[in-house]
Amino acid sequence: MGEFPKGQQGTTTARVLRTGGRLALLLLLAYGIHLLIGWISARTAEIPPGAQVDMLMALLLVYALLLAIPFAPGIEIGLMLLAAEGPWIAPWIYLATMAGLLIAYGVGEWVPYARLRRILADLHMCRACALLERTQPLSRPERVMLLHNTAPKWLRLFIPRYRYLFLAVIVNLPGNAVIGGGGGILFLTGLSRLFNPATVTLTLALGVMPVPLAVWVFGIDILP
Repeated sequence: MGEFPKGQQGTTTARVLRTGGRLALLLLLAYGIHLLIGWISARTAEIPPGAQVDMLMALLLVYALLLAIPFAPGIEIGLMLLAAEGPWIAPWIYLATMAGLLIAYGVGEWVPYARLRRILADLHMCRACALLERTQPLSRPERVMLLHNTAPKWLRLFIPRYRYLFLAVIVNLPGNAVIGGGGGILFLTGLSRLFNPATVTLTLALGVMPVPLAVWVFGIDILP
């Protein structure tokens, strides 16, 4: 009594192991980047200023590319770096976060539908192929209207009208790696063709800003 069936117990164990593995990888990546930044800082007299900037840019590029990958916990790494390094790195983390999210959005926005349909067909995802064929000829306003008509009644007013606010909230949601992470969310945002690129950029610029700004301007410690 109170015990899981053998198959369900194995599934639960596998999930716990996957979660633990992801957390360990997250900590390892954040700690590794922190050590590299510390190494650069400790050797400021030995490393030419130009090389220091190049190293920092390379580290931030790795962070941005990691953030653009679906299901990668990139934003969490950014928060760990903010906590470890303090105010001086906040503007750089902000810019790298923006770059990573916009890369993911751009890939989704401009990926050819024909290529994506072939991939979905190879994976036997028939319903996704049918949805793609239905939405492909529609303009952006027509897609918004389709979303309004097919969404649950309680969401019909909220999602089409406040979809940019919803995007800003979900990108900042703690633990959003389980639903695709920042990269996965922005890739689907671009793929849907429901969002205007300029407005997405403005939404992300404002939505990502509060934490880095608080650390940079007020020196707020984000660790409890």
